[in-house]
Amino acid sequence: MMKVSDVMTTNVESCSPDTPLYEVASKMRELEVGVMPICQEEQLVGLATDRDMVLKGLAEQVPADTPISQVMTSDPVRGTKNMSAEEAADIMAEVQIRRLPIVEDGKLVGIVSLGDLAVTDQTSNEAGQALEEISYPSEPSS
Repeated sequence: MMKVSDVMTTNVESCSPDTPLYEVASKMRELEVGVMPICQEEQLVGLATDRDMVLKGLAEQVPADTPISQVMTSDPVRGTKNMSAEEAADIMAEVQIRRLPIVEDGKLVGIVSLGDLAVTDQTSNEAGQALEEISYPSEPSS
């Protein structure tokens, strides 16, 4: 059985809760990522997505020097490095997320994406199903 630790990205960059929005955005652009883990003393306290920054920041005219803690998703869903890749894909499908932070004793140790899961033969079907469930709204829009 393939474990999350076999496919996750390690050495993940993070920002602190008091980092200004513009610094987080710049770091995300530099790293070419759409999500930034927010950690305090190595403990994962939130995730800032490009969507959070646009909808909760820019659309609400929040100043660029506002701490990221004001727009981040607090207490995000987490996984563990010992869970199976299938379990991770199931969680991602259930809560409709494309990236799952991986923690050990609350400390961020990695992140796994649907792309990471899709490259393994064992989980490509689960990752595809998760992406399908995430990509379609649960209710039709009017």
